[in-house]
Amino acid sequence: MGSVTTPSAARRATVSLFSRLKTAEGQADPFTIYAELRAQGGGISPAPWGGFLVTSFRTCDQVLRSSAWLEPDTRWRERQGERTRWSASSAREISRTMPALNPPEHTRVRRAAGNFDRTTIDRMAPRVDRVVERLLDTVMEHLHTGEADFAALVSEELPVATVGDWLALPSADWPRLRELTHEQVFTQELLPSASQLARSDAAMSELRAYFLDLVRERRARPGEDPVSKWISTWDAMEPDRDKADEAVYFLALFVLLAALETTSTLLSTMALLLVEHPDRWHMLAARPDLVPAFVEETLRYDPPTHVISRVAAQDCLLDGVEVRADEMLHLMVGAAHRDPAQHSRPDVFDPHRKPAHLAFSGGIHYCLGAPLARLEAQTLLRRMITLLPPLTLVRTPSRAPRVAFRRLLNLDVALA
Repeated sequence: MGSVTTPSAARRATVSLFSRLKTAEGQADPFTIYAELRAQGGGISPAPWGGFLVTSFRTCDQVLRSSAWLEPDTRWRERQGERTRWSASSAREISRTMPALNPPEHTRVRRAAGNFDRTTIDRMAPRVDRVVERLLDTVMEHLHTGEADFAALVSEELPVATVGDWLALPSADWPRLRELTHEQVFTQELLPSASQLARSDAAMSELRAYFLDLVRERRARPGEDPVSKWISTWDAMEPDRDKADEAVYFLALFVLLAALETTSTLLSTMALLLVEHPDRWHMLAARPDLVPAFVEETLRYDPPTHVISRVAAQDCLLDGVEVRADEMLHLMVGAAHRDPAQHSRPDVFDPHRKPAHLAFSGGIHYCLGAPLARLEAQTLLRRMITLLPPLTLVRTPSRAPRVAFRRLLNLDVALA
C-alpha cells in the first residue's frame, strides 16, 4: 500500500526546502529546489507560515494581471497585528511607495510619477553610454594587472550613476545611498529575521531623512530635475504642502530603490552568463543583433526578483484551491520561469527562444523602470563585446543569503 503524505509532513518538507534556499548551495542553484517544490505541490501548494506558494507560470501570470489580487498594502499590513513582520517601521514605510499601493491610490500616484517613455529613454541613452565606457575603462585597467570584480566596478556603479544623475543627486552621496538600498531590501524579503528587519528599519529611517531634506531643498531651489517637477505636480493635486512633500519623498524613494537593487543584479547575472561560457561571448560578438534577446533570456533564466507577493481581494478558487480573502500568495517567479509547461528545456539558457517572463511583474504593477533597466543592460552588453576582449570567470561568485531578491556579492573576471 502506498504511503500518504500528511499535511504536517508536507509542511515539514516545505520548511526544509526553504531552509536550503538560504544556504550557499541553495543560492548557487535554487532551481533544483524549486523543481522539488513543484513536484511536491503541483502549481500551487500551502506555505508553512500561511498562504500559498505558486510555481506555475500560467497561474503567476494570471494573478499578476488580475484585479482580484492586491498588493499587501498599508491597510492589509495593519490587519496582521502589531507583533508581526508587517508592523516593522520599514515594512510600514515601504507599503506607502507606489509598488505597494492599490487603486485608487496607485492610479493617482502612477499618473503623478510619469513614465520612462521613449523620449526620456532617448535623452538618457548618451549619458548611460558614457558611463558604461568609463566603467569598462576601469575594468580594463584592473585586468592589465590581474583580476577585476565586475560586480563592484560596473554592476553596482552603473545603476546609481544613472538614477543619481537623473534625480540630480550629489555624486558624493551615491555610495551611501547604494549601501542603504542593499540594507533596506530585507523588509521585502520572504522570511526576514528580526535582525534583518532591524537593519532595514535603520536604513529606511536614514533614507527617509535624506529624501525629505532633498524635497525641501528642491522646493526652495527648484530645477529641471524630476523631483522639482514632482513637487509642481503634487502641489496641483494636494493642497496640504506637507502631504505633497511626503508624496514626492515616496516617489523619489521608490525610484531609487527600484533603479538600484534589481538592476545591479540583472547586470551582474547577465555578465556572469556571458563570461562563464566562452561560446556565448563569441556568439554575441558575431551576432550583436541578439543583445536584446540575451537580456530578455537573462531575465527569464535567473530574474533579479524570485518572489512577488499578492493577497486575495475576496474568497476565491485558484486552480481548484480555496483561497480566503486577505490570504497571501507568494508567486515563485524564479520557479515559474523554469516551468516546463511554459518553456521547453527551461533549464537551458537560450537567447533564441521567444521571450516570456515575469521579471518586471505584470498588470497595473508592471515595472515603471523596465525601459531604463533594459537600456542599461543592453548598452552594457553591446559595449562589453565591442570594447573588451573576451573575459573568463575566475571563481564561482558568492551570493547574498536571500530568497526573494538575488544578489551577486562579487564577479571576478580575467582576460580569457
